[in-house]
Amino acid sequence: MSLMGTAGYALDSTWRTLLKDLDISPANVLRRAGLPDDLLHQPSVRLASADYYRLWYGIEAELDDSPLPLPLPLRLCYAIRSESFSPALFASLCSPNLLVAAQRIARYKTLIGPMRLEVTQADGRVSIEFSWLDDALLPPLSLVVMELLFCVTLARMGTREEIRPLGVTTHVLPSHRALYESFLGARIERGTTHRVTFSTADATRPFLTSNEAMWNAFEPEFRERLASLDTTATTTQRVRAALLEELPSGLVTIDAIARKLAVSKRTLQRRVHAEGGNFQQILNETREKLARHYLKKTTMPAAEISFLLGFDEANSFYRAFKTWTGATPDQVRRG
Repeated sequence: MSLMGTAGYALDSTWRTLLKDLDISPANVLRRAGLPDDLLHQPSVRLASADYYRLWYGIEAELDDSPLPLPLPLRLCYAIRSESFSPALFASLCSPNLLVAAQRIARYKTLIGPMRLEVTQADGRVSIEFSWLDDALLPPLSLVVMELLFCVTLARMGTREEIRPLGVTTHVLPSHRALYESFLGARIERGTTHRVTFSTADATRPFLTSNEAMWNAFEPEFRERLASLDTTATTTQRVRAALLEELPSGLVTIDAIARKLAVSKRTLQRRVHAEGGNFQQILNETREKLARHYLKKTTMPAAEISFLLGFDEANSFYRAFKTWTGATPDQVRRG
C-alpha cells in the first residue's frame, strides 16, 4: 500500500460513517482491497490512486452481495448527510448557492483527491466539469458517476428543491443508466467531458443552509491545508498545515507530525531549524492564531475552542493563552 503524505485521495472519519449508513462491513471492504485493517481508524491518511480505486472497487463488491439493487453512486447520494464533515461538503453547504459552492469546491478539491473542477457560466447555464490529474490510471466509472450525481445532490440539499440538471455527459455510459437518469431527471449522454450543466436560475437559487459566518471562520484552515499540498511549500508551512488537520485529535507531538509528513523526527527538526524556527514555536503560533480567529469570528465557547486546539481541558487552554498573549480569551473576545 502507498500512503502519500502530500498527494492522493484523503480518507477521514466520514468514511466510517458512510459505510455504516450503507450497512457495509469496513473489515470486508478493506480485506477485498488488500488494505490494512485499521486504515479507517488512522487519524489522517492519503491513498495513492491505485489503492483508493481498490478501496472503491471493494465497496462495490460488497454492495453486489447486498440485497438492495441500487448501484454505489446512488446509495452514496442517498446516504450523504449534511453532518458528514469534509472540506468540500462543508464549504458547499455554507455557500449562498450552487454556483458559489462549485467555485469553492474547485478551489479546494485537491484536499480530497487529485482532481480538477472547472466552473463556467454562459448563456443562462452553469457547467461543472471534472477531470482527473492522475494520467496513469483511469478512475472507476462509478466514481466518475458519483461526482456528477453529487453536484445534483448538493443542489437539492442546499435548496431543499428537486433541482434537475439540464444535461449530463461522461466518456463512457454507465450500467444502470436508467436508474441514474431517473434520479437526475435528465439524460446521461456520451461526450468528451465529465460534465453536469444547470440553468443559471437553478445554480443561483439560494441555499437554505447558507452560513457565511461559519465559512469565514473555517476557510483559513482550508487555505493552510491547501498550501501543504504545494510541493514548493516550506517545511514550516507543511508543519502548520499538518497541525491544523490534527489539532482536534490532539495528535500534535513532533513525533506524530513527523510520521504524518513521512520524515524522521530528527529530519523535521533540522529542516524547521534551518528555516529559523522550532516545532514548539510553530505549534504555539498556530494555536494562538486559531484561538484569536475563533474568538473574534465565532461565538463558540472557550471550552469548545480548547477542544479544537487539541487541549485536554479548558484550563490548560486558558493558561497557555495567557502566556502567549498576556490576556484571557474573554478579554480578547471583548476587545
